[in-house]
Amino acid sequence: MRLSLPALAIVTLLAACQPTTTSTSTSTPAAEPAPASDAATTAPTDFAYAEMDITDLQTRMQNGELDSRTLTQAYLDRIQAVDQAGPRLKAVIETNPDALKEASLRDMERKNNVVRGPLHGIPILLKDNIDAVPMVNSAGSLALKDFHPHSDAFLVARLREAGAVILGKTNLSEWANFRSSHSSSGWSARGGQTLNPYALDRNPCGSSSGSAVATSANLAAASIGTETDGSIICPAAVNGVVGLKPTVGLVSRDGIIPISHSQDTAGPITRSVADAALLLNALAGRDPHDAATQNAAWNSALDYPSRLDPAALKGARIGVLRSKFAIHPDAAAAMEEAIRVMRDAGATVVDAEIPTDGQWDEAEMETLLYEFKFGLEKYLREHNAPLTTLSQLIGFNQQYRQSEMPLFGQELFEQANAKGGLGESAYISARSKARRLAGPEGIDAALKAQRLDALIAPATGPAWLTDHKAGDDFPGAGYGAAAVAGYPSLTVPMGRSNGLPLGIVFMGTAWSEPRLIELGYAYEQLTRARKPPEYAPTLPLRQ
Repeated sequence: MRLSLPALAIVTLLAACQPTTTSTSTSTPAAEPAPASDAATTAPTDFAYAEMDITDLQTRMQNGELDSRTLTQAYLDRIQAVDQAGPRLKAVIETNPDALKEASLRDMERKNNVVRGPLHGIPILLKDNIDAVPMVNSAGSLALKDFHPHSDAFLVARLREAGAVILGKTNLSEWANFRSSHSSSGWSARGGQTLNPYALDRNPCGSSSGSAVATSANLAAASIGTETDGSIICPAAVNGVVGLKPTVGLVSRDGIIPISHSQDTAGPITRSVADAALLLNALAGRDPHDAATQNAAWNSALDYPSRLDPAALKGARIGVLRSKFAIHPDAAAAMEEAIRVMRDAGATVVDAEIPTDGQWDEAEMETLLYEFKFGLEKYLREHNAPLTTLSQLIGFNQQYRQSEMPLFGQELFEQANAKGGLGESAYISARSKARRLAGPEGIDAALKAQRLDALIAPATGPAWLTDHKAGDDFPGAGYGAAAVAGYPSLTVPMGRSNGLPLGIVFMGTAWSEPRLIELGYAYEQLTRARKPPEYAPTLPLRQ
């Protein structure tokens, strides 16, 4: 989880692979990354499927030019060459020992004229807080390094029903960045420090660090991340890929290690808006084990890929949050160019503001602390995990502090553990306040004031230097209101700052994913701003 400014005044941060069938599971912590000069082994550049989107891969399979087992093996080889060797990105924490078997089954189905859909045979990576048999689900913690859930998360079951091959699990900021306010994004005791592929000494943001890095580095066709506040949007933006955070309730959270049932959601991280739309089709669905999906006010027959309209900016009304330009001067310059592109495409772009911006910060933090303890302990109990209370996890971290806490502590754990139950008036008041200020009185008010389709802002600034002593030097973000309100947001690459990616974020009211996909796709087609990473040891700091 990655809180936006000014929430940082309250808390700085809230959120051996073989190329055959063996899995990798990293359990030795890496307190410090290798110096950039040592880590900078050139990544292979001859990957046959580099930058191919899901439709391209599917077309090759349909034409008999490719099969799923060959593609899955190619990604496993790529993980070995780029993630475990070469630049050693440490984006993948574990590969699925059954990946090739799953791929062969999809190939057999295809030979029998059974194709489940556009994801049939496509290898996908999952963040390591999502249940997926037979792999570990650890949230990056050594306390759960041997914890194997007995069933798939609901969204994983949907991906498998759609024909996807589960390739493995990705590293993350430990406990989705909700252990300490002084953490380094992308670090976990189990997985070590994930590196930004554009400059190996820069931070990948988090907490879906490995999912974004793996997607950008072509370690899989796409990946799934999770977000409470920024954990999809921020890492996607600083790693030069697309990230889509759905409305809370569109995608089930069942089988995901939680922070907050008010704000948590899973979503796709991809190299194109089209791929994000394809994945959202598979992920979205009502789940009897997640009440938020039962109450969802969305059309289950909606086909997100049908909203990919390159002319969608014509006639659109878009509000730009200029107050967020202060995040970084290069982000501000890139936003000005984005505004020009949109206007040239026929959009009306006007200055806008969220009238309650930042007023929800304290209430959000209070809500998360209450819900984290409740939700985490419920998950651990129901899954028969080796530790079942937050107190036990705090004790584990203290007992194994040299491995678990060599860089930062667990003050957020301790603050959450001091909270009472969800019936307390302090919690009920905080939750209501946060959602009201960010949603109806925030985003909705801004949209209604000028009859807007969406709001835009820089997602965040360029990636900062990874610093295990001081923690993250986070520049701020434009996505906070959507996270707190539980509304959707979509980030798309928009340029670079000294070689480091910058992303634009589109935000809308609840259930506005179709419109955001339209606008984001049209902008993406006009700009084509994504450039693959070059694995530089470092890049110059902005003067």
